Amino acid sequence: MSKFLIVNADDFGYAHGVNLGIVAAHEHGIVLSTSLMVDRPLAHEAATLALQHPGLGVGLHFAVTDNDGPTVDLFDLAGIEKELQRQYQKCCDLLGHAPTHLDSHHHVHMRKELTPLFRAWAVEHGLPIRSLGDVQYNGGFYGHWYDDEWRPHPAPELISVENLEKLLRALPEGTTELACHPAYLSPDLSSSYAAEREIELATLLHPRVLEVIREEGIVLTNYVVGER
Repeated sequence: MSKFLIVNADDFGYAHGVNLGIVAAHEHGIVLSTSLMVDRPLAHEAATLALQHPGLGVGLHFAVTDNDGPTVDLFDLAGIEKELQRQYQKCCDLLGHAPTHLDSHHHVHMRKELTPLFRAWAVEHGLPIRSLGDVQYNGGFYGHWYDDEWRPHPAPELISVENLEKLLRALPEGTTELACHPAYLSPDLSSSYAAEREIELATLLHPRVLEVIREEGIVLTNYVVGER
């Protein structure tokens, strides 16, 4: 059995520098998949860039949280489903077609009270969904660690070339999704995870990464191909 890898860049549309970083990681790196935040001011720019890069699969990055917390009641299942449908339709309108897959900002869809809703909704709409399908999920390429009170602490070693090489060499057979957040810093990028995005981008563009992928016989893919 072969090893297939979906490198998905989250937060498409979040900021101008994020959009440019994701496109650079696609054109010159290993990113073949991304997920769009439809309500961000740069979502239209992201959609235009997606049209110019047909090899980049674009999913929906469902977002109801920001740096200040939830923007809707996370215990209101009917409200969450209505918001999910709205963002899905907006994603379709922006792209001109349905998204390739579904994931969520801050992994909201993995909250135990919301997982059944998202799983059923994704099945109904024929969308692969992060962590809840046959594709294995790896979140180990992220430059923060969290303490017992969920306070973030910088961990640039986790987004180094050396750590990415370890993750790639440890990939299981079948299909794995690896999340990433590449970006160039831009004035509109307001995030507690900002400088780390430039480090991620540099790592994803490093020639050693493609060498390891070739050595390991890993096939880069996206959700357009479908779950394997």
